[in-house]
Amino acid sequence: MSNHRFCAYQTEIMVEDGDEVAVDARSTEDWLLHAQELVPVVLDKAREAKGFAGRWKMIIAKLEQIPSRLSDLSSHPCFSKNALCKEQLQAVSKTLGEAIELAELCMKEKYEGKLRMQSDLDALTGKLDLNLRDCGLLIKTGVLGEATLPLAVSSSVAESDIAIHNNIRELLARLQIGHLEAKHQALDSVVEAMKEDEKNVLAALGRSNIAALVQLLTATSPRIREKTVTVICSLAESGSCENWLVSEGVLPPLIRLVESGSAVGKEKATISLQRLSMSAETARAIVGHGGVPPLVELCQIGDSVSQASAACTLKNISAVPEVRQTLSEEGIVRTMINLLNCGILLGSKEHAAECLQNLTASNENLRKSVISEGGVRSLLAYLDGPLPQESAVGALRNLVGSVPETSLVSLGLVPRLVHVLKSGSLGAQQAAVAAICRVCSSTDMKKMVGEAGCIPLLVKMLEAKSNSAREVAAQAIASLMVVSQNRKEVKKDDKSVPNLVQLLDPSPINTAKKYAVTCLGSLSSSKKCKKLMISYGAIGYLKKLTEMDIPGAKKLHERLERGKLKSFFSKK
Repeated sequence: MSNHRFCAYQTEIMVEDGDEVAVDARSTEDWLLHAQELVPVVLDKAREAKGFAGRWKMIIAKLEQIPSRLSDLSSHPCFSKNALCKEQLQAVSKTLGEAIELAELCMKEKYEGKLRMQSDLDALTGKLDLNLRDCGLLIKTGVLGEATLPLAVSSSVAESDIAIHNNIRELLARLQIGHLEAKHQALDSVVEAMKEDEKNVLAALGRSNIAALVQLLTATSPRIREKTVTVICSLAESGSCENWLVSEGVLPPLIRLVESGSAVGKEKATISLQRLSMSAETARAIVGHGGVPPLVELCQIGDSVSQASAACTLKNISAVPEVRQTLSEEGIVRTMINLLNCGILLGSKEHAAECLQNLTASNENLRKSVISEGGVRSLLAYLDGPLPQESAVGALRNLVGSVPETSLVSLGLVPRLVHVLKSGSLGAQQAAVAAICRVCSSTDMKKMVGEAGCIPLLVKMLEAKSNSAREVAAQAIASLMVVSQNRKEVKKDDKSVPNLVQLLDPSPINTAKKYAVTCLGSLSSSKKCKKLMISYGAIGYLKKLTEMDIPGAKKLHERLERGKLKSFFSKK
């Protein structure tokens, strides 16, 4: 190839902005031919270069790989139809041109200084590495195949939608190809595309795009890291690619951003971890990568959104039993109690209460830790709001069995439980009744609970649609009726007998029947209650329960049958 022709190409390559039309006028095939012609020229000159033998040997080895990469690229059926191919060939040609210039300088030994030339040769090696890598990636991403998509898709799909999809695929491919600044520009475009058309961006995403984004999380530029984590946060929240994100190694860089990122970086990284930690496997991995300490710290000093997201992430992690001890060692108990007391957002307090519920579910040491840190008082204070949360009541249910009765009374447990029975959700009410069952071990406590007005609320709960709610309400009533004053309260309630008789249903689904038998047995000394039981069909139920060997059913059945006979003969 003549030097004049090489110089003409080289001028067009270098003047990218000033001669944009001339560059674009050449076809992709022209650029391929140009690059292929340059390779032997570069190799000849590189082999004649004087000095820097080790560096030129490495450069020659990389130059020798270029023909096969160009062949792979050009053999793709969509080679000539995609702008990325032309851009890549331009980049390769530019690198080859620079290699010729450096080789000629070394051949004539006309360079400014040895250190400067060493630096230039190292930079050339890096550019060749990038060119080789990008040629390979261009084939692997599959983006070249998108040019043929309009030929294969259904006619019902609008051409504009196809064009949008192809443009997004090309844009995502640019995250993987080229130097860092080019990727930065592509990232800006992806951020804008996510704002305008998130659905189509998500639909076009492939695993290689995810891998490229994860790599950009470790870029030296804080601006690139911040923009990247913004995109990754959107991806995590979409719920469409959590597995890819985790398998491509997103957790360590996200954790580093929580530790030392900008305010926006911390917030987006924490929200990403919040979503990803919903998987138990990922929650374990976050712990394994050292994610707990920075999340705990963020709960203590973070802004409102970051604090709430960190608390939610820790709550998700605390749902995994085997990591709870590790969480405790990192100071999570004190942190969650502090959030209950003074969390910025209501959501932070809710997450803290649920985290404490998880921590105290099955570990007595953690229960003792929460109690010693003042957790019972904080949970009770949190229940004073107009809508007491189930998680806080659940945490108290887990703890009351480990706290002395006198302490619970002095802290005001019973009035708070009554408040929950009146104002809480069914789940919160159920947890409150379970707490009553656990705390009512003494006659004095049973009497106190009855005097607080729990009986009518429990009788009403026997009508709940949830079987578990009916069961725990019947269990609580059975326990409280040991005290005579409480039995009188149950008798006074017109709904108690009919509701309890309904719970004699022998169906396997009904788990409240044994408690209903106990309650009705306590009421059977009253003639009025016996008549009501008979009138609501208790004898038929009890006959079946007797056959099922339900404790107390046979005795109550016999008592009602005798009452029925007496009533019959008295009428005669």
